[in-house]
Amino acid sequence: MGLLSGPINRFSSPVASAETRIKLTPTDFRILVLASLGGALEFYDFIIFVFFATVIGKLFFPPDVPEWLVLIQTFGIFAAGYLVRPLGGIVLAHFGDLFGRKRIFAFSILLMALSTLGMAMIPTYASIGVAAPLLLIMMRILQGAAIGGEVPGAWTFVAEHVPFRNVGFACGFLCFGLTIGILLGSVIAAGINSLFTPTAFVDYAWRFPFLLGGVFGLIAVYLRRWLQETPIFSAMERSRLLVPELPLRAVIRDYPISILISIVLTWILSAGIVVTTLMNPTLLQKLYGYSAEESLLATGIGTLFLAIGAVCAGAIIDRVNSGKFFVVGSLFFGTSTYAFYTYAAVSPVHLIVLHAIMGLAVGMVGAVPYVMVRAFPARVRFTGVSFSYNLSYAFFGGLTPVVVASLVPLSSMAQAYYLLFIAGLTFLVGIYLMAKGDEMQSYTGIEELDTLQRKGDTRQRDDEFHRED
Repeated sequence: MGLLSGPINRFSSPVASAETRIKLTPTDFRILVLASLGGALEFYDFIIFVFFATVIGKLFFPPDVPEWLVLIQTFGIFAAGYLVRPLGGIVLAHFGDLFGRKRIFAFSILLMALSTLGMAMIPTYASIGVAAPLLLIMMRILQGAAIGGEVPGAWTFVAEHVPFRNVGFACGFLCFGLTIGILLGSVIAAGINSLFTPTAFVDYAWRFPFLLGGVFGLIAVYLRRWLQETPIFSAMERSRLLVPELPLRAVIRDYPISILISIVLTWILSAGIVVTTLMNPTLLQKLYGYSAEESLLATGIGTLFLAIGAVCAGAIIDRVNSGKFFVVGSLFFGTSTYAFYTYAAVSPVHLIVLHAIMGLAVGMVGAVPYVMVRAFPARVRFTGVSFSYNLSYAFFGGLTPVVVASLVPLSSMAQAYYLLFIAGLTFLVGIYLMAKGDEMQSYTGIEELDTLQRKGDTRQRDDEFHRED
């Protein structure tokens, strides 16, 4: 069997050389900040569409179309960004595993910035007719392709830069940035609505958030020029240890369990974020009678605590068994979400306090990428994480709002019951990781350099042997 023809041995411990770092350096923190900043801006660009869905629907479709159909068409365009994520993620990850993480990491945010600027500049239906929604769909598809490569690429990038004992914190910090991007989108949307009159908002002001996102994205592209390729990929490239076949084929053939666990973990992540941040303002208004201002304030506070919880979750999972973490986290998640939807209507104070607690609990999703980057070896890590994450997010991320919205007429606690189901799913994943996690998860981080160096030396000796023959 050739050196790269089968799965990497997952039972070997990392042997730290004298040069191996065990603490985060100032360079590591700079990498985390730049990666998180780019992720926040890219998530802002992707999510800002939903905050302006109503005005976009009025401007980009014929005026005689029924309002309900306009809304469906508009959210259909929004969903197109989700549906294209698997394809975009697989393509970008393919090149990331073959030609480098840094190049794809920079390209994804450039693609997002340009497509967001494009959305800000598209003429409306009144100016160019049916070409307007077609161009809007095209820009949304490009956004989806970009976000499909950004998140898995960012997790892979930071995991291959930091010591093993800090991989969880690094991934959690990135989740903090992504969550802040969602929060930034809601703040900008609220600001635009309050600063401009309804007429000015429809005429031109709705374009400002997209222009702002595009400009910020281009700034992030410039800042990412200062990032270096991951030491892990550089070592594989020097030692000719890159995967010699289609990365996706190797992932599907060699790591089916890793794919399955990663898909389930992404379902947990998407369900928690979609329900408690994106759907909650509407649910609080329709089911609990709160005003739009009260609902957005509570959701904003909850999202902030979710971001904080994501960093804490990443730091904690660096120190404890991943299975135990998700078992305990599932109990906190299930209890806090059920308590929120049971008592949120008591008073605005209860609403805010319970939302903050629920945000911390949902923040456990900050530990999800720690398991995912460890579930695949370096040679196919980008592809493995991207394929699992985007496939799951496209299906479950898109299905979650439909399921919850369909069940709400049957029970006002439908969203709580759905999240209890997610908590139960998390508990089962935790039990599995306690029993089989050591078999599924490999070591990640800068310590991988030692293993790659040994494999590179073996490859070199084999080449020299064959040349002598």
